Amino acid sequence: MDTIFAEATPPGRGGVSVIRISGLQSKEALESLAGAIPEARKTYLRGLRDGDDLIDRALVIRFEKGESFTGEDVAELHLHGAPVIVQRLEAALVSFGLRRAEAGEFTRRAFLNGRIDLSEAEGLADLLAAETESQRKLAMRAAEGEVGRLTETLRQSLIRAGALVEASIDFADEDVPEDIPAEVFTLIDTVQTELRRILHQFPATERLRQGYEVAIIGPPNAGKSTLLNYIAKREVALVSDIAGTTRDILELRVDLRGLSVTFLDTAGLRESQDPVETMGVERAVRRARDADLRIHLSPNGVPQFDVADGDLVVRSKSDLSNDAEGISAHSGQGVENLLNKIYAFLRGKAADSGIVSHKRQAEAISRAIDLLDRSKSGLPELAAENIRLAIANYPRWLGA
Repeated sequence: MDTIFAEATPPGRGGVSVIRISGLQSKEALESLAGAIPEARKTYLRGLRDGDDLIDRALVIRFEKGESFTGEDVAELHLHGAPVIVQRLEAALVSFGLRRAEAGEFTRRAFLNGRIDLSEAEGLADLLAAETESQRKLAMRAAEGEVGRLTETLRQSLIRAGALVEASIDFADEDVPEDIPAEVFTLIDTVQTELRRILHQFPATERLRQGYEVAIIGPPNAGKSTLLNYIAKREVALVSDIAGTTRDILELRVDLRGLSVTFLDTAGLRESQDPVETMGVERAVRRARDADLRIHLSPNGVPQFDVADGDLVVRSKSDLSNDAEGISAHSGQGVENLLNKIYAFLRGKAADSGIVSHKRQAEAISRAIDLLDRSKSGLPELAAENIRLAIANYPRWLGA
């Protein structure tokens, strides 16, 4: 494959910029720029030159094939963080015959070279996108190979089950054996039980990775936008005494004590002759139904929408009514307690989470369960084939 390079640090001005090179020509390119680099995995301070032009003085380090992230020969150049220096060095690398890496190409090479499995690659992507502590922890577990280790344990059980079935075929007295060893069914049942447990945890784990949605719903002028602004600590939504000010859905993504939560400020629920406001109400109803939690906000404490289990019915504008049980987004009264209740509810949902957080992984588990179901009925030859397919497809697609 081509030798590739890319800036490993965010583009722009900073203290340090890191250029990473991967491929067969990485050592040759490094020595062309910096001179002889005697030992791998050690850092050297060298001047980087393109011919007689001194580009910069940088820390350089190289990794030999099989010991780097991509599994290829790799070199890293730690430059001063000026965009003009990065551009000049990249031009020198291009002239040397290297090419700029495509998005995700370093990770793809790591996967193709067996340095990471597919679930670790997905975990790494999730780690880079993580916004909260809970997302970071979930992504780190995947990036560190926890999914692969789990699948390998289950795979070994299936390999034994398959071997027992094939042995019963190969050493049967009859041409077509009728019995499958009892241990096979025990092994399959144990694997299926674990797979069903993981699959049951998937919806909660996926929501933890993607983040939760909390819809604030209620009649016009109930204080929904004011509450959103209070949570944001800035003016996100336009606040007005005119009913129907909010017509579209406003979204505010926050880190709620380690959980990623998107608060939805929706249009006031009422009948209207205004077609635009009517569209906003319809959209609000759809998003509210799909949300993980709904806050039914109104000055009189009467919900305008169906109350589901776990929903919070909240009386607003308590500063005007002296209601100690309600909230006031103007003064902040009761808002912290409301956020505590929201966190407790969502934390309860997160407690059911596991490790599998991608739909692709869940679909692979579902396929494996189906194949193992088929292996428990029919002739030993059919059982052996379905176990073989479960071994071949389920771990590979899941990432083991």
